[in-house]
Amino acid sequence: MLLQIQNLKKYYQSQKAVDDISFQISRGSIFGLLGPNGAGKSTLLRMITGIIHPDSGKILFEGRPFDASADTNAMGYMPEERGLYKKMKIGEHILYLAQLKGLDKNTAMERITHWFRKLDMGSWWDKKVGDLSKGMQQKLQFVATVIHEPSLLILDEPFSGLDPVNADVIKEQIYELAAKGTTVIFSTHRMEQVEEICDHIILINKGKLLLDGSVNGVKNQYKENKYLVRADNMPKLDNHAFQCLATKNDTATYQLAPNTSPNELLQALMNNGATVHGFTEQLPSLNDIFIQLVKNQGAQRTFETV
Repeated sequence: MLLQIQNLKKYYQSQKAVDDISFQISRGSIFGLLGPNGAGKSTLLRMITGIIHPDSGKILFEGRPFDASADTNAMGYMPEERGLYKKMKIGEHILYLAQLKGLDKNTAMERITHWFRKLDMGSWWDKKVGDLSKGMQQKLQFVATVIHEPSLLILDEPFSGLDPVNADVIKEQIYELAAKGTTVIFSTHRMEQVEEICDHIILINKGKLLLDGSVNGVKNQYKENKYLVRADNMPKLDNHAFQCLATKNDTATYQLAPNTSPNELLQALMNNGATVHGFTEQLPSLNDIFIQLVKNQGAQRTFETV
């Protein structure tokens, strides 16, 4: 494991920003950190990067206790808030940031040239940072985050301000870095991006860990036995074994009762004159699971305080 978080806690007066959270991240994985506003994500990331210290618990980096003075150069952290100097020229700025990360000038120039060419930024060198659009600043900040080739890359809302074309460009670079062994922590509110990009996710809310698992594993854990059917002569079947939730033209959504086989629904449809062309299980989206768990936790907290 590249990173292990063990019983981490961080309190601000009476607020439990991070409340006894544990998880681990495999080397080379793309790991989704999810949670609503105020869930504790930023506090957790700041502890992982050594910006603030936990009140208790352990952070293990590459199998040993995390040492901020020694390990932060092995990390690249791209926060949601842009930390760029708007009056500096882009080339000078990125060279300065690369050297801050310990690169000598020649190595820094080689890598800057590589990334500027790769992300179609070659003509940017003498422009001022403040003259860039939000999307262009985001590309620059991405280069600044990866220029020193970190083993752990932390991206907080990395597609903010990017148009679809440039979002795809950055996404491909994330895939490529992970394939080469870089571990990526990806924090976002966009659940569709998480489903597409991440291997594994955790969900936190009010400082508590609510969910920890692979994307496919989580979706299967919360599935509701729903199936989408596409057929000619679609009947509407409702009985103790399956219920028709919705129909539209030649498609219908059915929910099966516990212990009912999908084959029973398929057979019943054909017995009632349907010619079935498509039959697929409908797994819940991460967005639906996210909303369900956060609402349930809120309801439990309200009940407990009454």
